[in-house]
Amino acid sequence: MTSDPPAPANDFHAQWGEIGGDVLGAVRRVGESGWYILGREVEAFESALAARWGLAFAVGCANGMDAIEIALRALGLRPGNKVLTTPLSAFATTLAILRAGGVPVFVDVDASGLLDLDLAEQALAADPLIRFLVPVHLFGFALDLKRLAALKRRHGLRIVEDCAQSIGAASRGQRCGTVGDAAITSFYPTKNLGALGDAGALLTGTEAVAAEARTLRDYGQAAKYEHRAAGLNSRLDELQAAILRDAMLPRLERWTERRREIARQYLGGLDNPALRPLPEPEGSASVWHLFPVLLADPSRREIFLAHLKARGIGGGVHYPMLIPAQEAMLGCGAETHGSLRRAEALALGEVSLPIHPFLGEAQIARVIGVCNAWNGC
Repeated sequence: MTSDPPAPANDFHAQWGEIGGDVLGAVRRVGESGWYILGREVEAFESALAARWGLAFAVGCANGMDAIEIALRALGLRPGNKVLTTPLSAFATTLAILRAGGVPVFVDVDASGLLDLDLAEQALAADPLIRFLVPVHLFGFALDLKRLAALKRRHGLRIVEDCAQSIGAASRGQRCGTVGDAAITSFYPTKNLGALGDAGALLTGTEAVAAEARTLRDYGQAAKYEHRAAGLNSRLDELQAAILRDAMLPRLERWTERRREIARQYLGGLDNPALRPLPEPEGSASVWHLFPVLLADPSRREIFLAHLKARGIGGGVHYPMLIPAQEAMLGCGAETHGSLRRAEALALGEVSLPIHPFLGEAQIARVIGVCNAWNGC
């Protein structure tokens, strides 16, 4: 055991110490208003989020997965339509495609764990029936948006960018989520911009898409008791909207810069051939939702995680089983183009080191020292 400061994967106690007063003020304001669902707080947060993102419209939803489903349906996805996507992500990405009636089509990832756009190009050329694409800006890295835009033009794609881990990230100066027809984000508590519970949002530059999304999130109502579509019950509530606007969004830029500083220290300090950080994509201004490293010997992952845990360091794994291999995928008709060699290697050998705005300098140094001291056995 050690008396050195632990480095947890997340530190919600430290976060509460910073935001508690603003949260309680938001709760009081909502409570005193007497209006708890789809009111002024949601409207105000949607406006603030859209302005921060640089898109015209934001539509608050109950969670990020619902936001993907709503976005696909608002863009015209019909049952049986094929949707190109990544095999390496939270299962929610693909589950949303399935719930919208789409058929997932998987291609491998690149060295950074993002959808391989060369392989995506090949899949699109080979199958002209693929008209939808859901790429994920994983780990807080940004996909090459210039190339993504070129794919969209050449193949007539409707794109929903999954930005659940990448709010504020950019590719060569262009913000994630601004190439697609819609972007989604999650406000799950561990996210860079997290709520105190489940929440999410869809963003778009197209008024018609935003209007359809608002209908779909509220039972498919075009007006009170007038149900035009079989929608969802997926409304961002007033309380989470107020907390996000008062306590979280104003701190996002500072928290993001702290994540970047920690990542710089890790990248400069980690020096162990038994593990290596995943390469940051060229041109990516990443926001480091996670800090993934790849073990040289994946069979030692559990030993490495135990090494971290015994020294008070919260390591994690993202994601140990590829989406196409999940039992829930049986019988859904999903397709895979080519091998998933890189994705499989990441699933077997990835470990995420702690990275959040509340890590102190001593904790960062300890993570680096403990990683460098591991002998791979």
